[in-house]
Amino acid sequence: MRIQQQHFRTIWQQDGRVNLIDQTCLPFELVIKELSDVDQMCHAIRSMQVRGAPLIGAAAAFGLALGLQTAADDDHLQWVAQQLIATRPTAVNLAWAVQRMQAALRAFPVHQRAAHAWQLAQTLADEDVAQNLALGQHGKALIAAQASVRAGSVVNILTHCNAGWLATVDGGTALAPVYAAHDAGLAVHVWVDETRPRNQGASLTAWELAQHGVPHTVISDNAGGHLMQHGQVDMVLVGADRVSRHGDVCNKIGTYLKALAAFDQQIPFYAAVPTPTIDWQLQRPADVPIEMRDADEVAYMQGLTEAGQLQRVRVIPLQSAALNPAFDVTPARLVTALITERGIYTPAQLTALEA
Repeated sequence: MRIQQQHFRTIWQQDGRVNLIDQTCLPFELVIKELSDVDQMCHAIRSMQVRGAPLIGAAAAFGLALGLQTAADDDHLQWVAQQLIATRPTAVNLAWAVQRMQAALRAFPVHQRAAHAWQLAQTLADEDVAQNLALGQHGKALIAAQASVRAGSVVNILTHCNAGWLATVDGGTALAPVYAAHDAGLAVHVWVDETRPRNQGASLTAWELAQHGVPHTVISDNAGGHLMQHGQVDMVLVGADRVSRHGDVCNKIGTYLKALAAFDQQIPFYAAVPTPTIDWQLQRPADVPIEMRDADEVAYMQGLTEAGQLQRVRVIPLQSAALNPAFDVTPARLVTALITERGIYTPAQLTALEA
């Protein structure tokens, strides 16, 4: 995708190190971090310098390559893998990527593993981009169908959190169809949920849509239902951090409420998910491990002052406690369909992808 008309990926390797866009500095400053060891990568994932299910999968793969620069025997490989998997438990892509890397690397002699780790991580990153671009084309067809029904007028899409190219290596998940539709000349407008408490919508989604020239409007998290009631939303399009084999969608906290409102207003609700995000072992929504993050993310907000300085301020009383579950699960009955790189599937059809 583009930043000031230049192509970027969110993460890339260079001379035995890993470069990444520090998303905690956006939208006010573009900072490229250079990482040289696995501890730095674990911190980057845990602190959400990199975030989004597909991206943290790729980041973990590169993290494994960093970790094998000092040693590559089985015990060290296992230790590095455990450190990475423990950083964020909800997004299935992270564990999937690490386990895939482990299985492949164990087939090589120890002295060859470090070099092959870089090659495998790059392959995984390139696959993510290809999957997202294919997913975008399938999703574009849904937007085009809406545009046809509306006789070519603007298609209004509501999204939650950030599932654009910043959440992937490149291309995006939920925003991939939006970019594909916009680039094809379809008139689209995106309602961008602010997505408290970390404001990934207001800070990240809005920023990248602006960079790409896509019309959009940031809204408070509680405005979506009102817009749906008044006919101002044609579809809801979100990403996911984990999807069960039955089509239950685990995504950023607040997604479930949008799905309920969409269901009540008979508005289609789509989740855009590359197939590595589907957890075929997950049977029940209650079995999803929901990450509980630091309460300070709720208690404090960061913004730009009129003087142009970043400032962190407390927004709740000093005496008040805060709770910060990072995700919720939208039941499959509320999901119209899942958009994947292999096509569009209803939750009931999803198991056809397992073969």
